[in-house]
Amino acid sequence: MIDFAFNTAASAMCARCAADPRAAAVETWESTVNSMQLGAALFAVTYSTEGTVECCIDRKQRHLPVPASRPTADAGTWLSAFWLAVICRDQERLTQLSEIPLERLRSPEGSYDEYIYHWVDTLQSWWLRRPDLADKLIATIEASDPAVARIAPQDLLQAVLYPPINLFYHYVRNDRDGFAPALADSLKLHKAYWTLNEDRATDIDGSIALGPLAIACLAYDAGFTLDIESDYLPKHLLQRTWLGEFPT
Repeated sequence: MIDFAFNTAASAMCARCAADPRAAAVETWESTVNSMQLGAALFAVTYSTEGTVECCIDRKQRHLPVPASRPTADAGTWLSAFWLAVICRDQERLTQLSEIPLERLRSPEGSYDEYIYHWVDTLQSWWLRRPDLADKLIATIEASDPAVARIAPQDLLQAVLYPPINLFYHYVRNDRDGFAPALADSLKLHKAYWTLNEDRATDIDGSIALGPLAIACLAYDAGFTLDIESDYLPKHLLQRTWLGEFPT
């Protein structure tokens, strides 16, 4: 049930951020760390050949059994786990996630647009400093074009799924002048998507812009000037205020 535990923890983190949009309370940081730990653990147990995997979750070392059936450790879930590791600045878990072979993350045909696999490949290549990053990023951008991508709903693609790709493009090009406007646009798109109707407005998943937040964390750590304040971009997660408060 590790995938259920991860989804539950991610929802709890979103709820914490909705109640504490600046992430000013240590409990919000702890909830974010727990989500990150469970996301990494999900992939660790899924692709382990051992009987159990030792993972730190909720401040304790735990021995998790390798499940007989494969949890939903796919490319979409991988992106969420990767964003959380970026936000928590956890380099070890970023490396572990980046070393998972791309082919293992593929789902049955029709589950995802092909762009998502280019996107995962791009992020893994960036973190592990593999060659051809520029070519892989271009392939991601081209494959995520609405004229090409057909599976993801168009409004979801344009407002939620594509903006992190655009932000990453500005980040890796060290485009400091273009990054902040792109971040502001991504937050406007996020808000427009998640407030379009009552169902979305009450969906806790929309309380933070996870992908844009993660890329903004990279930019912040690189010294980009970010004068944007938004409830979708918790200030103290962005500025790593709680980093080192307790072992993760």
